[in-house]
Amino acid sequence: MGAIQSNRKPSYDANGEVDFDHFQILRAIGKGAFGKVCIVQKKDTKAMYAMKYMNKYACIKKDAVRNVLRELEILKFLEHPFLVNLWFAFQDEEDMFMVVDLLLGGDIRYHLQQVTKFDEPRVKLYLCELGSALGYLRSKKIIHRDLKPDNLLLDEKGHVHLTDFNIATILEDGKLATSMSGTKPYMAPEIFATACEDIPGYSFGVDWWSLGVCIYEILRSKRPYEIHANTGLSEVRQIFASESVHYPTTWSREMMHVLHRLLQQDPKKRLNSIDALKQESLMADVDWESVETVNVQPGFVPSKDHLNCDPTYELEEMIIEAKPLHKKKKRLKKLSSRIESQEEMDPVQICLEEIKKDFKLYNREKSLLNRRPTKATCTPSLTENNEAKIAETTITDLDVTQS
Repeated sequence: MGAIQSNRKPSYDANGEVDFDHFQILRAIGKGAFGKVCIVQKKDTKAMYAMKYMNKYACIKKDAVRNVLRELEILKFLEHPFLVNLWFAFQDEEDMFMVVDLLLGGDIRYHLQQVTKFDEPRVKLYLCELGSALGYLRSKKIIHRDLKPDNLLLDEKGHVHLTDFNIATILEDGKLATSMSGTKPYMAPEIFATACEDIPGYSFGVDWWSLGVCIYEILRSKRPYEIHANTGLSEVRQIFASESVHYPTTWSREMMHVLHRLLQQDPKKRLNSIDALKQESLMADVDWESVETVNVQPGFVPSKDHLNCDPTYELEEMIIEAKPLHKKKKRLKKLSSRIESQEEMDPVQICLEEIKKDFKLYNREKSLLNRRPTKATCTPSLTENNEAKIAETTITDLDVTQS
């Protein structure tokens, strides 16, 4: 018998610019300060990605539009094996979208909450991979400023990747950053000192301090200093002045030495470059070429029998979310007719028009095809195990093409 062929037309323009209609929405997997994240599949290539979407009205209300646009501009020029890389960017009347690498191993915070025990060899590889990422960012003059377990994602093999450039900044030669940006428990002492106007600013070393805090926390399941989001500025400075870091005697001397150097309060004495990290005795047996070509086998491989994230994200999208993705087409149709009937634009509408103008489309897939037309491995894909894992948990009525 001959194959049955469907006459149904695609729900998207296969030759046009990539937009929301080019993706099948599978399920929600996370949320951040300015948006949510879901798993998507590109309809033409069947490649799987994570799609971060940020509501424009919410961004205007939280004065976060500039952060989103800056993150987009930064991500467009980055490509590294231990970063979460941008593939597509587009917008509609409601949301701004960034489609990035899909990493199914969960973030480090999730694994710490699952009481996962990380031994030194595992953490040493994270240190190498994140050090490589920070070295690359330094070469691009970028300070991440929010390195923390929540922003360290594992792929299905256990390699770590840095994500969320929402408060990153580009630091030109000879300049210093001055804003009090970051997540307080992971912020370097010089950021607090800058806020108190004791020093003029800070530089790339703040990310290496944050790396030290993260590595310490992964190993010990607690941070080196008891600093929390509600800890006052004066109290933070008092903690730094009066308390010292405790290193468990079960840790190797080499690991303690690296952490001691990363957690130097004086940025001039801190380990703050990939070259300095490579010189550490802890790294004497590291094959850096294998690390940077992602050929070192991690000691910890995330579970493949479930998605490594909080399942309540899915419930929020389906039950609590006021504007769920699967009803977007109907909302946009109503919104478009309402905007057309307005004679004058209110201040919010003016802001929305500015976003529409300033948020630039991006398509890494197209640029890679132009640059490496014969390289078939550019497009992300999933193993059969992970495709089955997502299929088991997919909520089918999130298919926006059916709404």
